[in-house]
Amino acid sequence: MSASPESRVLVVGAGSMGLVIGYILTKGGADVTFLVRPHRAEILSRPQLLYSYDDGQLQKFSQYKFITNPSDIKESEYNYIVITLDAYALKSEAGTTLVKIIGDAVRGSQTRIILGTAFIGVKSWFLKISDIDEARVVWGGLAIHVYEPRKVTLPLHGGTDLRLLEQADQAYTDKLGAGFTVDDSSPEVARGFAQLWNASRTSTCAVAPATYLATSIVTMFVIFAASELLHWPSYEDVDIDEEHWVLAIEAMKELRGLSMCGKEGQMAMETTTAAGVRDQFVAIEKLMRPLDWVAFSKYHHGMKVKAQDRAQLRDWVACGEAEGKPMSATKELIKRVEEH
Repeated sequence: MSASPESRVLVVGAGSMGLVIGYILTKGGADVTFLVRPHRAEILSRPQLLYSYDDGQLQKFSQYKFITNPSDIKESEYNYIVITLDAYALKSEAGTTLVKIIGDAVRGSQTRIILGTAFIGVKSWFLKISDIDEARVVWGGLAIHVYEPRKVTLPLHGGTDLRLLEQADQAYTDKLGAGFTVDDSSPEVARGFAQLWNASRTSTCAVAPATYLATSIVTMFVIFAASELLHWPSYEDVDIDEEHWVLAIEAMKELRGLSMCGKEGQMAMETTTAAGVRDQFVAIEKLMRPLDWVAFSKYHHGMKVKAQDRAQLRDWVACGEAEGKPMSATKELIKRVEEH
C-alpha cells in the first residue's frame, strides 16, 4: 500500500512500544521512519518479527526506514512525530535535549506531535521545553501490550504457539478496546492521527478527553502499586479486605477526585469499591489470555517502567496538595511501595 501525502510519520524510539506503533501505522499505508540510538541500528537493519497472541500468527515487519541522528529530523518533513519514550527517559538530560532538537526542527513546519507517554502532565512539560504551538500537540496512551520475549519469559497458556513465539522480536496483544487513545485538546490533530491509525483495519484509535485518559491511568498505576505489595497475585486471589488493597482503593479515590480527572474521575470516585475494582481487574486478566497479564504487568510495571510509575505517583501527590488535599492514602501507598 502506498503512503498518502498525509502519512509520513517519525516514531521516536523503536523499543517494544515504538515497533508495534510503527507496524500498525504501516498497515494503514503510513511511511514510517524510526529515530533510534545508534546501537539499535543493527537490529533494525533486518526485518522485525512480531507475534500476535490474538491470532497466533507471526508477521514480518520490514516496511520502515530509520535514522540515528536527531539532527536529521529537519532533513525531512513529517506529518506526525510519535514519541514513545517513557516519561522517565523523556525527562532525563538526554531526553530533554532531544525534545529541544525536535522543537527546533519542526517549529516552522506543520508537523503534529503525538505524545505516547502514559504520564499525566507530560504535555505541559513538553510544550515548555519544545516551544511548539499547543494546537499541534496531543497526548495519548497505548493499550496494546507488547514485550520482547527474548528478554522475559512469561507463563504459557492455551492458544500460544511456542514455536512462533520463540522466533519473535516482539509479542503483543490488542484486546482492550481501542489500541491507542489520544486526547481531544487539538481536535484536528487527534482526528487526523486516529484516521491514519484506523486505516490499518487491525487496531483502533479513539479520541477522548484528557480527563478520561487521566482517570484510566490513575486506576492502573495505583493497582499496579498494590500488586507489587501483594507480590503480583492473580486478581481472582485478591482478598478485598487485605490492608494493601484497601489502602490502594482509598488512594484511587483520592486521585480520581483530583481536577486532572475532571467529571469522569468524580463519577468513577463515587462508585469505587474494593470489590468492584477487583472484579474489573479479574475481567481484564481473563480477557487478555493467552497473554499472562499479571506476569506481563509484573515485568513491565514492576521492573521496566517502575521509576516512571513511582515518579507519577509522587507528582499526583503534589497536584493534590496544590489543591489543598492531604493525599494521606496515596502518600502511605508510595511509602510502602518504596520500602518494599
